Amino acid sequence: MLQNKKHHVVIIGGGFGGLYAAKALRRVPVRVTLIDRRNFHLFQPLLYQVATGIICPGEIASPIRHILRRQKNTRVLLGEVTDIDPDNKTVTLADGEINYDTLIVATGMENYYYGNDAWRKHAPGLKTIEDGAKIRQKIFFAFEVAEREGDPEVRRDWLTFVIVGSSPTGVELSGMVSEIARKTLREDFRSIRPEESRIILVDLATSILPSYPSDLSRKAKASLERLGVTIRTGVRVQSIDDCSVTIDEASGREQIGARTILWAAGVRASPLGRKLAEKTGVHLDDSGRVMVNPDLTLHRYPNIFVIGDLACVPGGDGRPLPGVAPVATQQGRFVSRIVRARLSGHTTPPTFRYFDKGTLAVIGRNVAVADIGKLHFSGTLAWLLWIFIHLMLLVKFENRVVVFIRWAFQYFTVNRGSRQLRAEGLLKLPLTSCAIDREDSPSFSSNH
Repeated sequence: MLQNKKHHVVIIGGGFGGLYAAKALRRVPVRVTLIDRRNFHLFQPLLYQVATGIICPGEIASPIRHILRRQKNTRVLLGEVTDIDPDNKTVTLADGEINYDTLIVATGMENYYYGNDAWRKHAPGLKTIEDGAKIRQKIFFAFEVAEREGDPEVRRDWLTFVIVGSSPTGVELSGMVSEIARKTLREDFRSIRPEESRIILVDLATSILPSYPSDLSRKAKASLERLGVTIRTGVRVQSIDDCSVTIDEASGREQIGARTILWAAGVRASPLGRKLAEKTGVHLDDSGRVMVNPDLTLHRYPNIFVIGDLACVPGGDGRPLPGVAPVATQQGRFVSRIVRARLSGHTTPPTFRYFDKGTLAVIGRNVAVADIGKLHFSGTLAWLLWIFIHLMLLVKFENRVVVFIRWAFQYFTVNRGSRQLRAEGLLKLPLTSCAIDREDSPSFSSNH
């Protein structure tokens, strides 16, 4: 049984930062309470594969209680944190309060539409399991509706997919949607040719993967274009609705007819960051991330740590560290070392230093780009390295096995097992005679 007299560490958030902080405290003489509004840890780097039907949600979502079941000093609470009182050292939940001695806040980021929240219902982002399910339904639903649609122009809009944002998530989604259209569904329909779908990637930046070295950005662009993705950089999205995206570029304004629009252009810190700013006076950056001390604590509150995507921490080049899993896991372990040192009376590490092992982005089958120190490479080697690293980062061993089997099956069959839909919500379209055979479909060229 946990002893109430022990130092109490409360962790808000069961993502990479919070989970690895809790795991690193397993042999420290403290009580640990991890609070999350979901009872599972989500492996977000593979969420786009849920959205594109390669793997099932349960294969990248692991119950937090099960992960920490052998840690006798740790309990897990399902709850929503609504407030923090740093002076009285309390965390307020929707149904009560919890006292803490040390607080670790790791609540991550959420999708951000730059003040255009009305776009959210038309262009879902990819941050949660629900987001992944919604995007998967939108993608496969589009092909089903196009199969029934008699108007060639409307059908073209249903077979047009616009991805806004060329971050790794946007690049991954673009490549996967192209593979779905050109390989997975190529022989499945009679009235349409999925391989003639338009996949358009748009971004305000002048190049895709803007955080990557320019040579890798160029290679990624060439790889996507070989997959049939149309890349439109240097354009600004002006509006999004159910049927179209309106963009501005140097040559003027253009409206792109599209029924499937996916958002990968922006994120901002969770609302708890703003709550901390109100209560502690700490500053936030433009994305709402909390400006922390070099040791990840808050100014005037050394017992409060902010880690992961919620924290704005300068890297070696002076720019904020990226919101990626390796940063969060290293910060979680770093904070646990500080807690251990303080309890034992030892000197604590003065500054968090991120050890950058490199970054990778997958583009498609046998194609990825890797930025590892001075090494920049792409192709099959980068893709194999991406596979190995992501398998190893999955928290549960059984998930690694299942995901590996899924990948192997998908690689050799080009099939996606998770693409089930129901007819509920399907538009009431007439079954017209213009859509009987692929060869007779008027919306496709005869020489294809």
